[in-house]
Amino acid sequence: MNLAIFLSFFLLALLSEAIVEDFCVADYSLPNGPAGYSCKDPAKVTFEDFVYSGLGVPGNTSNIYSSAVTPAFSSEFPAFNGLGLAMARLDIAVGGVVNVGKTTALAFVTLNSAKPGLQFIDDSLFAGNLPSWLVEKTMLLDPDQVQKLKRAFGGTA
Repeated sequence: MNLAIFLSFFLLALLSEAIVEDFCVADYSLPNGPAGYSCKDPAKVTFEDFVYSGLGVPGNTSNIYSSAVTPAFSSEFPAFNGLGLAMARLDIAVGGVVNVGKTTALAFVTLNSAKPGLQFIDDSLFAGNLPSWLVEKTMLLDPDQVQKLKRAFGGTA
């Protein structure tokens, strides 16, 4: 009886046409759908699809935050397609955001989303055309502080 069950599963596995993919390298020449990029034909997958050197290059930190984020999402790194994860390099210059050291700080982050979002609250509040009165009320700031921050971030009154 056990042999019959074993042979049944063995034959089922051999005759099954279901293909299990261990990877789904992004094919940028095909349409991008809600689940990510289409998979490249496995016969066309190359070694270069699994190599990404972008995280080895320091980002430009000459901005108001003195920091840079270099993404390694599936749109930059085809081997990440279908894995539901992404990585990024964070460079923070001396005096930027939280770096009180004497050299540029470096961090690598792994994110559990294929296309994670990044939102700087300062830009959202002060760089756009959000009404000043609304920013004053929600952030508990006086009008002079709001105007100073809007000037610093390029927002409108």
